[in-house]
Amino acid sequence: MQDATRIERIRAKFCALDAVLDERSRRQWAAAEAREYGYGGVTALSLATGLARNTIAAGMRELEYRELHPDEPVSTRLRHSGAGRKRRTEADPDLAAALEALLEPLTRGDPMSPLRWTCKSTRRLAAELSGQGHRVGYRTVAWLLHEAGYSLQANRKTREGNQHPDRNAQFEFINAQAARFQKRRQPVISVDTKKKELIGDFKNGGREWRPEGRPEPVRVHDFRDKELGKAIPYGVYDVTNNQGWVSVGIDHDTAYFAAASIGRWWREMGAPRFPRATELFITADGGGSNGYRTRLWKVALQGLADQIGLKLTVSHFPPGTSKWNKVEHRLFSFITQNWRGKPLVSVQVIVNLIAATRTKKGLVVRAALDEGKYETGIIVTDEQMAGLQLKPASFHGEWNYTIKPRSRT
Repeated sequence: MQDATRIERIRAKFCALDAVLDERSRRQWAAAEAREYGYGGVTALSLATGLARNTIAAGMRELEYRELHPDEPVSTRLRHSGAGRKRRTEADPDLAAALEALLEPLTRGDPMSPLRWTCKSTRRLAAELSGQGHRVGYRTVAWLLHEAGYSLQANRKTREGNQHPDRNAQFEFINAQAARFQKRRQPVISVDTKKKELIGDFKNGGREWRPEGRPEPVRVHDFRDKELGKAIPYGVYDVTNNQGWVSVGIDHDTAYFAAASIGRWWREMGAPRFPRATELFITADGGGSNGYRTRLWKVALQGLADQIGLKLTVSHFPPGTSKWNKVEHRLFSFITQNWRGKPLVSVQVIVNLIAATRTKKGLVVRAALDEGKYETGIIVTDEQMAGLQLKPASFHGEWNYTIKPRSRT
């Protein structure tokens, strides 16, 4: 029978020391106390500290080993290599992808930041994952979100006007459409024009390493240089392969420039990657040169479809949500990070900095200068629109439509 008084004394000592003990010193202290206790010491220490009997026994073996090898340096490891519980992502390799699939249609956040956040709670996400057969708790979900670059944030006033009642439905429509294309091994791209950049020795946000006290001198005022002009980067992001293409224009941001950029991506990167493609799914924002109200955009896409021989399916993000397009936070944000603090002194510098953009997740970017001239103010007639092989979708046909290549006669 155990001595209750002695056990209580041991418990008091343990409570006083526990906060400063690590895993190894805790079991070795318990082992030393068990030795001093004598017969029944392991059981007594287990009762006093709550440590498992085999943990205390392991501490005894460690003490015996040190007595036999007193000159051997003490390892700083708390556990043997490979010991401890395996990460859930190792035991369940599909867990991270399943979590991302739950988040994807409803993910929101500043696309120019690598941080993203989700409006679903960790407990709800854990419950949904458990329902899919993944054994995971809400704390593990929180850890996975942190590892994936998500953060928990409060509301911020960034809403652009009134929300369209079908805003979320359009997000889910786009997500489902992309999944269908990817399942058929057809390309899915996200497109948009990045912020126009002044060319020249102008201040560029951010900092870079330079010799102390020798910052790179730039102009005081950001007035456009008439000779150098401005750069217009148009990005095409391959959602499936995490690859990007950027055409750097120097004329005007028009629908024909947008279509030409997509065509160049197809020739340089898309066709080699998808040699058997018959269709192309394009997601774009609702305004600008590739806006859903822009007639010239549809005319330019018809010309592109005729040229590359692919059926083009297009989905636009609803009003006020254009910044959630993947090209923004999976391509443009990293380009901005890569050239921070570097004056964009020439078009070639801009092209080189864009092409040098890389990420830990394997983003590959290619870029090229587009010296083409793109006329503005082109009027598209009703007759031209009637000649397009354009078929609106049953759900919001103004946002979702397909353009087929015209047969060559």
